[in-house]
Amino acid sequence: MRRKLIASVAILAAVAAAGFWFLSAPQRVDAQVLSSLAPGDPVNGERMFWAGGCTSCHAAPGSEGDARLVLAGGREIVSAFGTFVAPNISPSEKGIGGWTLENFADAMLEGVAPDGSHLYPSFPYTSYTRMRPQDVADLFAYLKTLPPSDHVAGPHRLGFPFNIRRGIGLWKRLYLSPEPVVTLANASDAVKRGQYLVEGPGHCGECHTPRNEIGGLDKSRWMAGSVSPEIGPGGKQGTIPNITGGEGGISDWSESDIAYALESGFTPDFDSLGGSMTDVVANMSKLPASDREAIAAYLKAIPGHPDGYPSN
Repeated sequence: MRRKLIASVAILAAVAAAGFWFLSAPQRVDAQVLSSLAPGDPVNGERMFWAGGCTSCHAAPGSEGDARLVLAGGREIVSAFGTFVAPNISPSEKGIGGWTLENFADAMLEGVAPDGSHLYPSFPYTSYTRMRPQDVADLFAYLKTLPPSDHVAGPHRLGFPFNIRRGIGLWKRLYLSPEPVVTLANASDAVKRGQYLVEGPGHCGECHTPRNEIGGLDKSRWMAGSVSPEIGPGGKQGTIPNITGGEGGISDWSESDIAYALESGFTPDFDSLGGSMTDVVANMSKLPASDREAIAAYLKAIPGHPDGYPSN
């Protein structure tokens, strides 16, 4: 009887391990999708670059001016899960100089590294997965025009179980989806463009939407504001504002107010956007005015929610 029990437990353990391995397997972009793309256009790629805010994480800390285009990595993001370190994504062999378009698309759209391991969602591929593959190819073409750096960023510093990358595959099954977050009936072309920019390359929801205990976005409170996922000095976590039309949000902002704030950093009440929004404005100001206007149109079209973080 004891031997049968031990054998049964062993079989169940083997089945569970096999199930985990299967369900957590990394997925890759369909090769037929990539083969159908036109050669990357670096002009549109630059537009995607600024929309995606690549410099905010991947430029060396404290970089200004043209130095922001040297994507050497090294910025540390301290979170409840551990410390993530942004990698070098410059066109150097120490960065992504040896990557193919397939490698890059897998990272952007599926969160998978060239060696087949899962990338941590501190890299916001949960938003980038909504990007059009052609825009990803264009972005890759633009990145190859930037200055190379041989800087080697340090490794992530994560404790158990978060250092088990394979487990990210299960997390992705819950939270990685290319489907639009918000269903908007009879949306104008401007709202549709804004939805693409906000939900995709702009990855605005990654900061402005509340998260649950395992880091998944609560899409039922999309853009309602959140406790910052990043931990500051002294273990303090700030709040990221509600940018919906709900209570505590930006209902009294007009579309032109939002577009102007993204361009200049100034709010309608004569204040200025600070913190991480300083970088966002630096990036968004380089987009065509029509893109900022589209983002504003989308934010005014989405459902309003009360603040997604506890009141003080």
